[in-house]
Amino acid sequence: MLLNEESLSTWRRQAAEASGGTSSDDIYSTIEETLVDYQLGGSILDYGAGIGNLSKRLLSMGRFETFYAADLMDKPHGLDGVAWLKADLNDPIQGYDSYFDVVVAAEVIEHLENPRSMVRDMFRLCRPGGYLVLTTPNNESLRAIISLLARGHYVAFNDGCYPAHITALLRKDLSRILLEAGFRPPSFRFAQKGAVPGFTQFTWQGASYGLLRGARFSDGVLAVTQKPI
Repeated sequence: MLLNEESLSTWRRQAAEASGGTSSDDIYSTIEETLVDYQLGGSILDYGAGIGNLSKRLLSMGRFETFYAADLMDKPHGLDGVAWLKADLNDPIQGYDSYFDVVVAAEVIEHLENPRSMVRDMFRLCRPGGYLVLTTPNNESLRAIISLLARGHYVAFNDGCYPAHITALLRKDLSRILLEAGFRPPSFRFAQKGAVPGFTQFTWQGASYGLLRGARFSDGVLAVTQKPI
């Protein structure tokens, strides 16, 4: 399928809408915990805000003096106090060089065509000393690995997730991409919810009373890193 500029724009819009513009509560909770643990505040950009669910949660924390959100989708209702930047995130966001103390990208990088371009853009948007917090499906979980061996693809990148999910990354990939862009070596956390393969109504955490956690038992991974001063 050969896409011209107009059809490419339509394709990207359809892919954005296919994602639903939202993520899971466990991902959002992991982001909130990270922001608190790192005592982050100031100006924030919700990069890939979708329908605004995370923006609303982060606003309610009361940690940020100025709040921006960016997405290809139109600004949703109920986001008073949020400056909305309508943008195709496959392209750089213009006009905000070294502007943000915090950039959060929740479940965005797997949707975009060039993860390195995305991370370079977020590096440019961060102030010196600013932080990037990003999440993506954890392709190192038992569920993802079993899917790869049995079906030839990671569980979050099956046909039902396409064309929303197009770029599968491991922690090694994320580390390389972040370092290449100029960020400090990242730290990783895992959303403490992971579905049991073949029995996705159950989680490892529920079955083990919270004992099973980390890379093999979590469906989401979070990277946090800093732009050098």
